[in-house]
Amino acid sequence: MTHGRPGHGSIHPAHKENEVHDLDLTGRRVLVTAGAAGIGLAIAAAMKDRGAEVFVTDVNPAAVEAAQGLGLHAVVSDVSREDDVVALMALLAERLGGLDVLVNNAGVAGPTGPVETLDTDAWKFTFEVNVHGQFLCVKHALPMLKSSPDGSIINMSSAAGRLGMAGRSPYSASKWAVIGFTKSLAIELGECGIRVNAICPGAVDGPRIDAVIEAKAAMLGKPVAEVAALYRGQSSLGRLATADDIAGMAVFLSSGLARTVNGQAMAVDGNTEKLY
Repeated sequence: MTHGRPGHGSIHPAHKENEVHDLDLTGRRVLVTAGAAGIGLAIAAAMKDRGAEVFVTDVNPAAVEAAQGLGLHAVVSDVSREDDVVALMALLAERLGGLDVLVNNAGVAGPTGPVETLDTDAWKFTFEVNVHGQFLCVKHALPMLKSSPDGSIINMSSAAGRLGMAGRSPYSASKWAVIGFTKSLAIELGECGIRVNAICPGAVDGPRIDAVIEAKAAMLGKPVAEVAALYRGQSSLGRLATADDIAGMAVFLSSGLARTVNGQAMAVDGNTEKLY
């Protein structure tokens, strides 16, 4: 008869009982910002399908109403406004009784153009939503997350958060800032048992990237179809990502499979090495 020791082929009984090494999110209370459409809605739906109780917020009232029709808790809220965020977290505490996963998905594309042509207010607004909004949500969600047995924060960055992008400096700079915020929080909150990671999507198929491509084509004076082909070809796979691709990574980072994944910037971009 053999007697295994923890770390030498056996599983400690307490670990076996308490650890969940699969994608089941049953009982997890989740907030997805900008979760009523696009990537956010795909994340919210994927987590709900795996048993989580999901709350979404969005600035678009029509999108919020549609999300409610899908069985999601949904309210209109602007993450760049601190009063809105404070009220949102109070509502979450009332409706869900706490929070286990915060998905900071809200973001804007920002203006396109050479830096000397950019509108200063448009530059500031890009950071207000993409960076300041994440800060506000983390700040005011932390009391609930610290009470969770397995708190997780997922900050949405971008391939533009690790590569430069000519003509898109406000967006790229804001997404680099998200990586710095994520790395710092992972260290700061690790002792609280809260994992903090970022997702870095490449170009994701949908109306938002279509608008970006049109703006980039106008800046370059090239046909939209030509610039769209560049965007499709910038990854090694030669195709755009989908919202469901991003949702799959969010589910993984929220699950027991990622219990020691912390402080990482997870690329979901088909191996993008250059941005147009």
